[in-house]
Amino acid sequence: MELILWRHAEAEDGGFDKSDTERRLTAHGEKQARDMAKWLKPRLPKKLKVLVSPAARTQQTAHALALPFEIEPRIATGADVDDLIAAARLSITHAAEYSGAVILVGHQPTLGQLAAKLLTGVEADWSIKKGAIWWFSRQSRTGSEQAMLRAVMNPEMLR
Repeated sequence: MELILWRHAEAEDGGFDKSDTERRLTAHGEKQARDMAKWLKPRLPKKLKVLVSPAARTQQTAHALALPFEIEPRIATGADVDDLIAAARLSITHAAEYSGAVILVGHQPTLGQLAAKLLTGVEADWSIKKGAIWWFSRQSRTGSEQAMLRAVMNPEMLR
């Protein structure tokens, strides 16, 4: 199984007239999402689940892939690392045999905390840039499962 963490692209600031979940991407954020989707889409495995936070900005980011996705409340703002792990695991059947990928389109700080936990075993406040992806693969070594970081890509690297 592969896990791709995709932070939503640049969004407008919050204000008195909008809730946090209603914030939309800026024009720059829309370009970030399109650029990342263009890089990501040809590299994705055929088996794929895309799970997206209920926030408008994450849904707009995911739309750039032009693939079906599911809105997953467990990865909304305010979620914790265990929520993200549960959402990814429960979205597929027989996870150990699943050969595809799960993309979580979500938010900071939780995506960064999950990345830290996957690589070090400990949650830490790692930063994932807006619009960036962190791509993990699972590998077996000496009888134990380990997360391997396959790629880190952010929109600025694509220019």
